[in-house]
Amino acid sequence: MNTNELTEIKSQAKAAIERHHAKLAGLSHKIHAHPETAMNEHQAVAWLTAELEAQGFSIERGICELPTAFRASYGQGKPVIAFIAEYDALPELGHACGHNLIATAAVAAAIGTKEAVDKLGGSIQVIGTPAEELTGGKLIMAGRGAFTSIDAAMMMHPSTHDSATITALACVALNVEFFGKESHAAAHPELGINALEAMILSFNGINALRQHIRSDARIHGIITDGGKAANIVPAHSAARFLVRSNDEAYMKELREKVLACFKGAALSSGARLEHRWDENEYYAPMRNNHKLAQLYMDNMAVLGRAVPSYNDEQSFGSTDMGNVSQLVPSIHTSVAIAPPGESEHTVEFARYAGSERGLTQSLGAAGALAMTAIDLLASPDTLAAVRQEFERG
Repeated sequence: MNTNELTEIKSQAKAAIERHHAKLAGLSHKIHAHPETAMNEHQAVAWLTAELEAQGFSIERGICELPTAFRASYGQGKPVIAFIAEYDALPELGHACGHNLIATAAVAAAIGTKEAVDKLGGSIQVIGTPAEELTGGKLIMAGRGAFTSIDAAMMMHPSTHDSATITALACVALNVEFFGKESHAAAHPELGINALEAMILSFNGINALRQHIRSDARIHGIITDGGKAANIVPAHSAARFLVRSNDEAYMKELREKVLACFKGAALSSGARLEHRWDENEYYAPMRNNHKLAQLYMDNMAVLGRAVPSYNDEQSFGSTDMGNVSQLVPSIHTSVAIAPPGESEHTVEFARYAGSERGLTQSLGAAGALAMTAIDLLASPDTLAAVRQEFERG
């Protein structure tokens, strides 16, 4: 295919998204106005799949034994390019991470790529992934084979900065409990074993440890049970911690150091420690495919937006898209819908996610994702280069 033909197909993708602007806006606004938390995204899934079905996609609902997961497919055979949709909201804050825009952009990118599939062959999918915020739907789906048949996976995420790649830390949850002995806190404190004091000692140990860990690592947690009454020595305390690192080797080392803080507190307080690492909620680090990222950057430039490969001002977080990126060449792009200085997971960011600017910026990124998919569909050599980078590790 010559350059002029490829340019024309990409122009048609952009035009298709523009023609469907009103429908896409309605979709985004409905999801934003009706936030649903992890694994409860029934309305969002119904709206998304209805629109994709109307566009000629075949729908598989409840894939991977998850009622709010789905796959929408268009075309036949290889290569298979997937656009990843997220649509869960945060408790109390609603769409303060902008997942309404992620889902809408995935649908928009798929609509934009349809005509190219008709002309070039191959196939595209929208893979609906629930519960990114609290459970990690993608890591469950990855374990159940949802991504094994695809050749590349792409998504966008609303942010305060533009970038083609992100740093996403590996993340694992640690649940801890201390068991002590109740007694009257004033009359017979010597008879008690204070489980809350053990937890406080653990927090102090974690705070001391933070001075001596790598700058790209994070440890943070909350106490979920601190006792029953102020005049009773607490016989039970509980907490949940998240431990994050930029690579899995250091994560193993960091986990041992974190756990040592709790073991030391148990030893000094006399309380019994029980702990559990949530291995089934392990978010892998993001493995960016730079060939894919460069294609996205080039296509954004065609659309009039200069996007850096990486933005040093972006903060670290974790995403279950990292688990997908360990299995298949992937990009997780960031799109500025709010000014620098704002933060995701806030009431203010939720307002940006429901704004016209948020929609416009996201649909622009969807156009670039569609154009990137077209690059892969049109050129086996380009796809091979993407795959070669992935296989090199």
